Amino acid sequence: MISETSPSSTVPDLFRNGMVIPAHPLALTADRTLDERRQRALTRYYVEAGAGGLAVGVHTTQFAVHGTGLLAPVLELAAETARGYDRPVALIAGVMGTTAQAVAEAELARSLGYDMVLLSPLRELAEDGLVERARAVGEVLPVIGFYLQPAVGGRPLTRGFWERFASVEAVVGIKVAPFDRYRTLDVLHGVVRAGRTAEVALYTGNDDHILADLVTAHRVVVDGREVDVEFVGGLLGQWAVWVHRAVELLAQARLARGGDDVAMRRLLSLDGHLTDANAAIFDSANGFRGCIPGIHEVLRRQGLLAGRWCLDPAEELSPGQLAEIDRIWAAYPRLRDDEFVAERLATWLA
Repeated sequence: MISETSPSSTVPDLFRNGMVIPAHPLALTADRTLDERRQRALTRYYVEAGAGGLAVGVHTTQFAVHGTGLLAPVLELAAETARGYDRPVALIAGVMGTTAQAVAEAELARSLGYDMVLLSPLRELAEDGLVERARAVGEVLPVIGFYLQPAVGGRPLTRGFWERFASVEAVVGIKVAPFDRYRTLDVLHGVVRAGRTAEVALYTGNDDHILADLVTAHRVVVDGREVDVEFVGGLLGQWAVWVHRAVELLAQARLARGGDDVAMRRLLSLDGHLTDANAAIFDSANGFRGCIPGIHEVLRRQGLLAGRWCLDPAEELSPGQLAEIDRIWAAYPRLRDDEFVAERLATWLA
């Protein structure tokens, strides 16, 4: 097993150094109730594949779990299963909604042993209100900001917002996922202007640009100063699948950033392949409507899930998406970890 962590490492240090953090899906039965056996199997897969953390209750888990009786057991299952391993696993709970709801969900996460929260944006609040909401949630647990793309519920946010957000002492990281290079730069500039590049870990959530984000040394110029900033890891829906390979890719990205030209060339050649695979799985051709069923389909093919079922019965693959997944499945075997999963699946499901 490849492991990003050691038993002597602390979660805050590991998080700052960078890790693979899968966005944890929701395993359901055909009647759309929680499939606890397969939910645990997914967690075991991620930990044994070498992921350093888990993000639960996030978009890939389906935002619809919030405000329902499912949120607490889903968070608890992941935490309990991860604690069965002899190394630290960063537990990140997705929280959302009004300030009161987000604080209450953070308190629930803290009671279950979570380390941090990933705070989803709220359309109804002005930017100043979002900053104050982060301060309130940060009184409960450390906060990871989330620049969510508008196609799946996010909103545009200014460079000045990210400076104010990064200045909040409880903010320890930002998942940068606008799927937009201009807006990605806004986050980088905001963190540099806040003077907190050493304290705020940047994680790519740009599923369309994963490897390029990870190998690029970003040099941000602010007020005549040049500051180097880098993405230390990924917190991704794409990394809900093929996680054993994802851990290998992050290790290669570290080598590339350190000057390994062979690793750099290899990853740049794979960047387009991974983006193409993501386009099929995430259904970019149809505005990402089939992204969660697409993730489920990959996990179903590997035997980790029994079906593609989502909480909303209408949430299914888009027309033509299945054929696209067939295409990328055949085209990019180097991105898959089918053999790793097949060797361990029976144990995970036991």
